[in-house]
Amino acid sequence: MQSQSGRIGSQMRPIEVVDRLGRWSSGRGPLYVLLASRLRTLIDDGQLPPGVLLPPDRVLAGALAVGRTTVVAAYDLLQAEGRITRRQGSGTRVTGVPTDAPTEEAPVDPLFLDSLEARDDDVLLAVCAAPGDPPPQLAEAFARIAPELGQIADDIGYYPYGVPALRQALADRYTVRGVPTRMEQVLVTNGGQQALSLLAHALVSPGDQVIVEAPTYPGALEVFREEGAVLRGLPVGLEGLETAVRERRPALAYVIPTYQNPTGAVLSALARQRLAAAGVPLIEDEVPADLAFPGEPSLTPIAAYGDTVISIGSLSKSIWGGLRIGWIRAAPPLINRLARLRAVHDLGGNVPTQLAAMHLLPLLDAPELHQTLKARHDHLHAQLTEHLPSWTVPPVAGGQCLWARLPYGDGTSFAQTALRNGLAILPGAGLDITGNSRPYIRLHFRAHPNSLTEAVTRLTKAWHAYHPPPTPTHPRPTIAI
Repeated sequence: MQSQSGRIGSQMRPIEVVDRLGRWSSGRGPLYVLLASRLRTLIDDGQLPPGVLLPPDRVLAGALAVGRTTVVAAYDLLQAEGRITRRQGSGTRVTGVPTDAPTEEAPVDPLFLDSLEARDDDVLLAVCAAPGDPPPQLAEAFARIAPELGQIADDIGYYPYGVPALRQALADRYTVRGVPTRMEQVLVTNGGQQALSLLAHALVSPGDQVIVEAPTYPGALEVFREEGAVLRGLPVGLEGLETAVRERRPALAYVIPTYQNPTGAVLSALARQRLAAAGVPLIEDEVPADLAFPGEPSLTPIAAYGDTVISIGSLSKSIWGGLRIGWIRAAPPLINRLARLRAVHDLGGNVPTQLAAMHLLPLLDAPELHQTLKARHDHLHAQLTEHLPSWTVPPVAGGQCLWARLPYGDGTSFAQTALRNGLAILPGAGLDITGNSRPYIRLHFRAHPNSLTEAVTRLTKAWHAYHPPPTPTHPRPTIAI
C-alpha cells in the first residue's frame, strides 16, 4: 500500500529522510534534541507515517554528517515518547500519534484528540475529564452582559493581557486566598492549555530539562515536548526536587499540588514551602484546585511562599470546557513577555466570554459544584468497588479523576479491550514518563450517574474479556529519573 507521505511498511532511504528533515539543525539546543524535534514534527504531520522503517542510526548519521550518538539519542527520545519503536532485528519503526484508541503497535495519544469532539458511534468517553454540559448560569451570564456590550464605544476590543475587570477580579481572588496579587500580575488566556503553551514557549528551549511528576496531566507533557524539552520524572509531589535541581539544573518544574491529576493527591503546606524554595521556576497548575468536596480545607497556593512560582488556573474544569477562560499569575515582567507572545498568535481573547466569566467566578465557591462532584465520585467509586473488587481504586477528596490499578496486565492493552466493548479510557502509560504507571488507568467522575453506571457495566464486561499480552505493550522509556 502506498501513501503520499511515505511507503507504509517499507524502509525509507536515508536521502528521503534527509530531504524531509530540511533545515533540522537550525535552532537552539543540542543536535540530538533538534533532530528529534524535527522527526517528531514529521511523524505528527504524517510525513513519516505509521509503519515506516527509519534508516539504521549508523546509516542516517552518515547521511546527515553527524555522529552516530546524535541519531541514537534522538531515536531514544522519540522512543520514550512512544512515537517510534526499536526492536532488535526489526529496526526502527514509526508508530505515529493515533487520534483514537491505542493499538498494539501504536502508542497512546495522551490528548485523545478525537475524544475532544462528540462521536457519532456508541462509544462512551471516559477520557476527557470535564463537565458534561454547561450549567444554566452560563446562558444567564451571557444574557446579563448584553447591555454591557451595547454600551461599548471607542474600544477596538483587543486585550492581549485580558479584560482589565476580569484581571482585577482574578487578582482579588488570589489575594483572598492568601496570595497578595495586583492586576499587573495576571494574564487571561484561552483556557489553561494555552496558559501552559505560552509558558513553555517562553521558558523552555530545545534540550532544556523540565521536571514533572510521574504520573501527571498528559496535556502538559505534550506542551513541553513540543518545545523540545527533555522530561525528567519525580514522584507525585516532586519529592526530591531539591536534589534534582542541584544535579540536573532544570529550566522549569511543573506540579499539580491540589487534587493532582490523575492521583488526586494533595500537598501539605510544608511540602508547598519546600517546592517554592527549591531554586527553580515552578509552574503550579491550580486547575483542579477549585474542585474540592464539601468540608475539605482550603489550601494556600504555592505562590504564597515564593516569587519564582507561576500559577495557572481555568474555568474549563469547574464550569464548562467550552468556556475557554484560563489565566496565569506571575511577576509583571513575565506577564509582559507572555502578553507579547500571546499578541503574536491571537491579539487577545474573546471579550464577551471574559465579561461573562466575571459573573461566573462566584460559582467556584458555590456549594452546588462541590456537592455534585462528591456525589458523582461516591457513585463511581461504589460501582467500581461492587463490580470490580479486585481493582485498587483509592477514593479522593476532590478533583475529577480516580486512579485505578489493575491487578494484572497493563492499562494500554486493557484500553484496547475496553474500546472493543464501547468504552474509551485513558491508560496510565500516557501520563507517566518513567514507565511506572503501566498497570493503571484514569477514570473521571464528571459524567451523569447513569452514564457512570453504564461505563462501569462496559468496564466490567471488558475486564472479563481481557487477556493481557505476555509482555508490556511498549518498551520502558529511558528518559527519566
